[in-house]
Amino acid sequence: MKPFLLLTTRPEDDVARAEAASFQRFSGLGHDDLRWVRIEREDAPAIRAEELSGIYLGGSPFTVSDPAETKSPQQIRAERALAAVLDEVMEQDIPFLGACYGIGTLGSHVGATIDRTHGEPLGAVPITLTEAGREDPVVIEAGLPEVFTGLVGHKEAVTALPSHATVLATGEHCPVQMFRVGTRQYATQFHPELDVPAVMERARAYRDHGYFDPGEMEDIFALLGRRTADHPPHLLRAFATVHGRGR
Repeated sequence: MKPFLLLTTRPEDDVARAEAASFQRFSGLGHDDLRWVRIEREDAPAIRAEELSGIYLGGSPFTVSDPAETKSPQQIRAERALAAVLDEVMEQDIPFLGACYGIGTLGSHVGATIDRTHGEPLGAVPITLTEAGREDPVVIEAGLPEVFTGLVGHKEAVTALPSHATVLATGEHCPVQMFRVGTRQYATQFHPELDVPAVMERARAYRDHGYFDPGEMEDIFALLGRRTADHPPHLLRAFATVHGRGR
């Protein structure tokens, strides 16, 4: 099997390492099979279909719909690098799965409207598969039920998708929780790389970033502590399984 590539954009070293560890854990890929590049500070590697089984993109404190004048040099660097990567992903039809931030990056790349209309605070919400989602090979491999719990916390989301994109999962307050472009490129609004303990660790690192009221953090954690979100992480292993075959 050719290796997979994990791209991350988190400026905080401890958060970036924890995210990479989560992708490693839930994808089931060994260290030699999952190459990690932090593109907010490193150059993205050459993207060649003959050398990769697929690409994962982690979440981010960045939001693509921020006004350009408010974006940091690291964010601008990451966005430019991701645009170049996605050019190659689409041209070469390379399997791609973006988590949370992937909605904004892949969505904006293919012409979706990304704004703050459907942002959701930190929490666990019901996610419902569409008919297309129930028939998708990665979703089937993951064994996702028609309704499952997803972990969310995002400022922006898809308001409108282009006609060539397919909605695979939806939610009550966020209508596009997962979509696919073509047959190989995916993005989720919920976090498939996190379980409940990991999302609380992430939230502590970003308590002052506007995803929730910091004064309510412990109350939110108390609610999260009574929930489980065991199904979404199966997507990472399923993506590796489906797109690692014969590549």
